[in-house]
Amino acid sequence: MANFEVGDIVRALHAARDEWRDSQRRSREPGTREFPSRDALAQIVESLKGALFPMRLGPPELRHESEDFYVGHSLNTALQALLVQARLELGYNARHEPRPSSEIDGVAAEAIRQFASALPQLRRLLDTDVLAAYQGDPAARSVDEVLLCYPGVLAMIHHRLAHELYTLGLPLLARIVAELAHAQTGIDIHPGAQIDAGFFMDHGTGVVIGETAVIGKRVRLYQAVTLGAKRFPTDAEGNLQKGLPRHPIVEDDVVIYAGATILGRVTLGKGAVIGGNVWITDDVPAGASVTQASLQNAPKAGAA
Repeated sequence: MANFEVGDIVRALHAARDEWRDSQRRSREPGTREFPSRDALAQIVESLKGALFPMRLGPPELRHESEDFYVGHSLNTALQALLVQARLELGYNARHEPRPSSEIDGVAAEAIRQFASALPQLRRLLDTDVLAAYQGDPAARSVDEVLLCYPGVLAMIHHRLAHELYTLGLPLLARIVAELAHAQTGIDIHPGAQIDAGFFMDHGTGVVIGETAVIGKRVRLYQAVTLGAKRFPTDAEGNLQKGLPRHPIVEDDVVIYAGATILGRVTLGKGAVIGGNVWITDDVPAGASVTQASLQNAPKAGAA
């Protein structure tokens, strides 16, 4: 049997972890966990999906007569677990700005209370997304098929949950929830993106929606669409400035076809239709139709 000197490697890895923890001001106390668990959040999201859509995303043996009991039990379990993760995130943030544990507990509990109270409205928003997918895809046979099978709907369930956490001051939990959907669907929606009712991503693979994007009602887009940033401002020391509005505004009833790339804080006006594989860095008027041909034929800046 080969000797891999595992003991030496274990000690070297221990030293590397200590160096990182010291440089990042991480705790080295035994038995403590500093930040949220991706696995725990995956279980929480599954429970929340079941509570939101019990007869479709809940357990297969569930019956209508026990629906409310299941929802109540699942919600209580998920929210208690989410509270633990919220405390971990807030405690993790407090390593640079120390706060009393009682204050962290109070802030975490209030955030999860507000999250829980938002779930009924979140369900109603998701119903509009499911209907938009069913009505917008001639291949869809039922709303149940859409809910069970469409990756864009799965991504929106995660996004609506993640966006709520993001707005309640839990951006790390929100990002993990978003990335769980990204890994499953190939759809990358930052939890900060504001998306109104009736949103539909057909196929969806490769869609990228940035943090400060604002999307109106009844917007439909297809695979490989990017709503991204055009430039990344830096401060006097060369560090990226965080949170500045830098992604597109998409007004109501816009359709964006596959492969379109829209960059910067531009506005796509109400009812605009954006053709496939176009590259847009300027505003698009309401009702306009933009295609590769129309862009190639557009007057060049400075032309006589």
